[in-house]
Amino acid sequence: MKVYCDFTHSEGESAVALGNFDGLHKGHQKVILQAAACAKRGLVPTVLTFSGNTCKNSPEKPCGEIITMEQKISLLERMGIKQLYVLPFISVKDMTAEEFVTSVLSGVCKAKETSCGFNFTFGRGGTAGSGALAELCARRGIESSVAGAVISGGKPISSTRIRRLIAEGRVGEAAELLGRPFCFVSPVVRGNRIGSSLGTPTANQKVPPEFVKPKYGVYASRVYLNGKYYCGVTDIGLKPTVGSDRVLVETWMPDYAGGDLYGKTIRTEILKFLRPEKKFSGLGELKKQILINAEQSRDFFKKHGAGILNY
Repeated sequence: MKVYCDFTHSEGESAVALGNFDGLHKGHQKVILQAAACAKRGLVPTVLTFSGNTCKNSPEKPCGEIITMEQKISLLERMGIKQLYVLPFISVKDMTAEEFVTSVLSGVCKAKETSCGFNFTFGRGGTAGSGALAELCARRGIESSVAGAVISGGKPISSTRIRRLIAEGRVGEAAELLGRPFCFVSPVVRGNRIGSSLGTPTANQKVPPEFVKPKYGVYASRVYLNGKYYCGVTDIGLKPTVGSDRVLVETWMPDYAGGDLYGKTIRTEILKFLRPEKKFSGLGELKKQILINAEQSRDFFKKHGAGILNY
């Protein structure tokens, strides 16, 4: 897939899915698959999105990325997208709706079809919506479609809703809305090796600073490594027993018998909240609790393994 962060012209006429697509949840997928389906008509399936998150974090509306750009590219490729435009928001924020359609959609993307969500807004100040997009596109011979909300649990799926669930530790519910588990994909970094001294060596990953922060605590997890899945028990937080000055994701895979993983990129899927972080009286008590949590994670796999969503 070709990725553009500027106004490079499309190599051919395209079908463009428009949106922020910050979580690539089921609602976003509905919009994107409409563009992907146009490949059979000879159009280049294209996604046009924007960089620059201006969200302000609050308990009511937690902010942060849900997936990395690398994950987003991989998922879009699997959905059949051939071109991705990631335009800096500052480069389009002062365009009128008509300028955006004329210069970007028609001029740069060579769009012949567009798709967007029911709540898509664009143009200076975000004053134009999906209806205005359809009208402006029609004047230029561009077909357009608007995807309605995808409903789950009686409410529309949204990235804000997913972020709130992750921040509350309700990662199973978040996975249902995403269509896949919430996860961390990053290299394993060196830690203080306390886990190794306890006989529970952990694979440590940094939490990207721009990421949504899950509820601190211990989770049942699944780690994808070298083409295989491993049961894991993952601590996310500040390690109150031994102390840490940064948020880490630390995962012990009780059934992994391979060598060191330092520098290797792994995918740690966060599946079920087991308990909050707790400061233990000593390392012996901490180890006892880790072993209990590992059994809880194994039990979760035995009961739900076949039903866990695949990434």
